[in-house]
Amino acid sequence: MGTKVLITGSRGIAAALVAQLSKKPYSIYLVGGEEQDCKSLSAQFKQVVGYSAIDIRDEELIKGAFEKAIQQLEGLDHVVSIVGGSGRSFGDGAIEDVTKSAWDQTLELNLTTAFMTAREAVKYFKSHGGGSLTLTSSVLATSPSPEFFRTHAYAVAKGGINTLVKTLSAAYMGESIRVNAVAPSLVATPMAARAAQNPEIAAFTKRKQPFAPEQLSAAQVAAAYVYLIENQGVTGQIIEIDGGWSVNSGV
Repeated sequence: MGTKVLITGSRGIAAALVAQLSKKPYSIYLVGGEEQDCKSLSAQFKQVVGYSAIDIRDEELIKGAFEKAIQQLEGLDHVVSIVGGSGRSFGDGAIEDVTKSAWDQTLELNLTTAFMTAREAVKYFKSHGGGSLTLTSSVLATSPSPEFFRTHAYAVAKGGINTLVKTLSAAYMGESIRVNAVAPSLVATPMAARAAQNPEIAAFTKRKQPFAPEQLSAAQVAAAYVYLIENQGVTGQIIEIDGGWSVNSGV
């Protein structure tokens, strides 16, 4: 199965995944995220053997971070791409209000970073006997909720990630490369703080995802990444961890 894991991200779901993998014999390298968060996780968990707190939107920095990770881990078995985020600060919203700059920045943060992470992972896995790649989508890619979450560039970016999963898993099956994604709904992370603090959205969340009425915990979502890392029988799948969101069509 392999135990050498590169994770993009350093807080929220990424931090929860580090905590869960650290209960098992994994070695972990972090890419992206915040310097202080990476440093803290490295100090807390001895399984974190190194980190590159880079701007993951920079192509050359990503290439360099992969090289450092492979050197530090002495190989690479699994890559988990979690870094991404809301495009609201760029101006993402209803398509009639989205500028080209907001569109480009939202896709760059979510889809382009996934593409570059996937590319570097596949390049390594192709020449080293395979591995697993797990991306991060969103329930909004397939189960939109326009009343409160009309962020069209973000939804398109996550839909693109779903397509990456399907095309890459089919293309590289013969080279023993598995490709999957986790698609959460609202998770209790810094990105979802706006939703948690809005009484209307909080009330909506209780109705829409009744099995996680106060938002999903990062640990609940992280467990799905562990499953995809460890179950070698799974590829080409987008696993929705959503507390009922996607099947609760009446809300």
